[in-house]
Order: sequence, then structure tokens, then C-alpha cells
Amino acid sequence: MSTVELTSETFEQTVLGEGIVLVDFWADWCGPCKAFAPIYDASSEQNPDIVYGKLDTEAERELSAALEIQAIPTLMIFRDGIGIFRQAGALPGPALDDLVSQARALNMDEVRASLEAGEEAAEQR
Repeated sequence: MSTVELTSETFEQTVLGEGIVLVDFWADWCGPCKAFAPIYDASSEQNPDIVYGKLDTEAERELSAALEIQAIPTLMIFRDGIGIFRQAGALPGPALDDLVSQARALNMDEVRASLEAGEEAAEQR
């Protein structure tokens, strides 16, 4: 599957869906973003069951600010509507492959239980 261009109109709907969604925050002027693009595109071709989105931080300044994107490229990973990873900086192919494997292996029932426990603890404070 090729990458999909995300906008403020499509971002929330995309990342809150079922399954795994990777989002690459980038800009045309960013050298590291251009170096990461072929690695990201290759990963999207190897994992057709995963949504690979790209969000142009120049075109979507308000959304980028709301998500506190301070450096690019930044990669975010969502699974079943829950943010599970966020990191600034270009990644080599093997590191991206490892992140995809970890996202696939994650027990989402445990993640949801952990989130619920954290919310309950915060409410008790």
C-alpha cells in the first residue's frame, strides 16, 4: 500500500480507526525528511495491512502545533485509536521494521487496562 496524505480533515478519522496507523510528519524543505521518505515508502509496500500516512507540517501548521510537533521528521504510531509511539528523527529501515513488529505484537487489552488504571489513579488525586 502506498502512503496517504493526511490533512486536518482526515487525521482524526484515520488515526482513531482500527488497526495500525503510522504517521510521518514532514516538510518539503527538510533534508532528513527526504532521506527518511524512501525508507517509509518501502515499509508501506512491505506492510499493506497498515495505514501509512504523511502529514505536511507546512500545509497543516495548526494541526502540527496542536500535536506539539517541534522537530521533523516525527513518527507517530497509533493502534486501534491509541497513540503507542512518538519519536522525532529519521529512522533506518531495520529500526522502522522493528517498530512495526512491536506494534503488531502489542497486547492492546493490556494497553487499554493500563490506560484505564492510570486514569483512575489520576481521578483519585
